[in-house]
Amino acid sequence: MSNREFEILETKERVIEDNDKVAAEVRGYLKSKNVFFVNLMSSPGAGKTTTLVRTIDMLKDKYRIGVMEADVDSDVDAQTVADAGAKVIQLHTGGSCHMDADMTKRGLERLGVDDLDLVFLENVGNLVCPAEFDVGQNKEVVILSVPEGDDKPLKYPLMFKVGDILLVNKFDTRAVFDFSINKLCDSLNYANPSLKVIPISAKTGDGFDEWISWLEGQISLSKEDDK
Repeated sequence: MSNREFEILETKERVIEDNDKVAAEVRGYLKSKNVFFVNLMSSPGAGKTTTLVRTIDMLKDKYRIGVMEADVDSDVDAQTVADAGAKVIQLHTGGSCHMDADMTKRGLERLGVDDLDLVFLENVGNLVCPAEFDVGQNKEVVILSVPEGDDKPLKYPLMFKVGDILLVNKFDTRAVFDFSINKLCDSLNYANPSLKVIPISAKTGDGFDEWISWLEGQISLSKEDDK
């Protein structure tokens, strides 16, 4: 191994180590505020915003919800989520393909969490970079859309390894795209065989009762752990 390769490796390890320290600070801060934090990840076009809007609509009478909308540019998604009834801030990453813990910490400071129970980070659309960085979340939610194919866990295993749950969106289109849930689960045997999978349609609402039930269960468990 050349010195250059060694230096690159060491630099990346330091970046991850520093990030994890800040992520732990974020996690501790949110715990002290009794706020549950969800990191929502997917590729562009998988339906994160549509899924988030329907989720907010189903939960906003029970929880005070905040959203950090992360993107390279534009505030289109932030406006859509604000119209759904959540407290929102837009975070521009300056060209970065992911959020890290420090960016998340600063975003939470701008958002303000004293009046919130539940916060979502809609991470930058990317199946690679966001999976590498702990942002201080309680749970990692991955969305895969049917048009992307049932082999994505084989191509981007890290995203599915770090996920706590996989929402398979646009499931109502599976016949059109020849998508097999069985093939998807076979692919997950390589990346994360224990990953919970829920087929949903953000357009029709199918599967959302199960998704909401899972999320509320995780929030309840978190509160019990804090006692």
